[in-house]
Amino acid sequence: MSANPFIAMKNIEKSFNGVSVLKKVSLQVESGEIHALLGENGAGKSTLMNILGGVLKPDVGSIIINGNEVKLTNPRVSQQYGISFIHQELNVVSDLRVYENLFLGSELRNKFGFLKVEEMCNQTSDILALLGVDIHPKEYVRNLDTSYKQLIEISKALLHKSKLIIMDEPTSALAEHEVERLFAKMRNLKNSGVSIIYISHKLKEVKEICNRYTVLRDGEVVGNGDMENESIETITKLMVGKEISEERFTRKHTFGPSVLEVSNLSSEGLFKNIHFTVRKGEIVGFTGLAGDGRTELFESLFGYRKKYSGEIKVNRRVVKIDHPRKALIAGIGLVPKDRKENAIIKDLSVIHNMSLSSLGHFEKSGFIHEGKEKSKFEFYKRKLNIKVHNPRITIDKLSGGNQQKVIIAKWLEVDTEIIIFDNPTQGIDVGAKREIYQHIVELAEQGKGIIILSSEAPEILKLCHTIHVMYQGEITARFTGEQATEDEIMSYATGSKREVLHNG
Repeated sequence: MSANPFIAMKNIEKSFNGVSVLKKVSLQVESGEIHALLGENGAGKSTLMNILGGVLKPDVGSIIINGNEVKLTNPRVSQQYGISFIHQELNVVSDLRVYENLFLGSELRNKFGFLKVEEMCNQTSDILALLGVDIHPKEYVRNLDTSYKQLIEISKALLHKSKLIIMDEPTSALAEHEVERLFAKMRNLKNSGVSIIYISHKLKEVKEICNRYTVLRDGEVVGNGDMENESIETITKLMVGKEISEERFTRKHTFGPSVLEVSNLSSEGLFKNIHFTVRKGEIVGFTGLAGDGRTELFESLFGYRKKYSGEIKVNRRVVKIDHPRKALIAGIGLVPKDRKENAIIKDLSVIHNMSLSSLGHFEKSGFIHEGKEKSKFEFYKRKLNIKVHNPRITIDKLSGGNQQKVIIAKWLEVDTEIIIFDNPTQGIDVGAKREIYQHIVELAEQGKGIIILSSEAPEILKLCHTIHVMYQGEITARFTGEQATEDEIMSYATGSKREVLHNG
């Protein structure tokens, strides 16, 4: 570490409503370095980066850039100092073109006030070429894969001549080949002198791409150093304060009768000839790579998508599900993968997000019984270890892990026989993952039929009694949890092995 780092944050402190979130936190980042900022959800990472990004002001402490103390009073000032923040929830506008996204808020105009479209397109092409990306500047962003949207955010940072880019969970929605593409671009940026602060819970990726690390726990720095000198196990222990076991979470128990039977389910262009069974008390996993059709399959099963053929039986009775309400009536619940878009109402309170799908449980004479609602929330807060000091604040104020626990509480209150979890721990730290895994296992032991959709083979291996691998809309392999290995799963997920199964 040099005596004069590019950026130094010294003794930063921040409190909200009397609750201390950051306690004398210091962070140094060199020029041309990829620096991992690690910690559990709620450890203070986002607060620290929001201070560096000019969104929040520190109560105490100083920020030094290139040897000079600066005051980052708002995001525009941070941007002027060369700092860009690429949030986990990408800030691209899908209904605008690529060049319009890059120049949004800083459009080029001629002396008459008209937009200089061709010049903006030319600059966009030049920036994209630097990253080795072949996208037409006038393409609509909604037509692009998630990885390209990520690269558009990076391109915007380069357009503003950023010297430091903060990346918050940049790979949470990316497939393996897209992650490799992103890492290649990050290495190019590093070699050109750009610094990156990399926030991620995927420690294997952190180990691969980062030079140094800083770990926060409960708002304090508990460790830092060179990445090559530390093991993943050591960093995990720093994050959670204890060692984390990698063993399977599921325990052997007797399954009940089938609660869900799917036969010959097909939807043109999405999935075909799908057969599987879920028994009471069983955790059934579906995995593969992005675009394998599993999300579309279970959106159909939950009534989001109406056009499909085949047969669905719940408790041996044929059901036709063409609306989520019918799925609920049939006893099927879905925890979707995109919290922001499909699972929370960000402007609604934490407590109301919990009770939204089961208002009838809290209704009395046409009014919501607030005492009963609060009592039930307190029950789930203790049960799921939801960290929130005031359940009346809006849910967007919570960390991703705590938001996910509120979503799970919502479905526990709805109390369906079958619960589908789509990427249940996406963007969540290792400690919160363990808690969620334990609750999923408890639900199975209570006799629920559980379905887990996950791109992370280790997650599927830890949790599931039965594992299905999907490739190009078909189930190409089926294993018991004890049979499967990560390598075997990946060989079927990539199509290098293929044994299409036509019966459950």
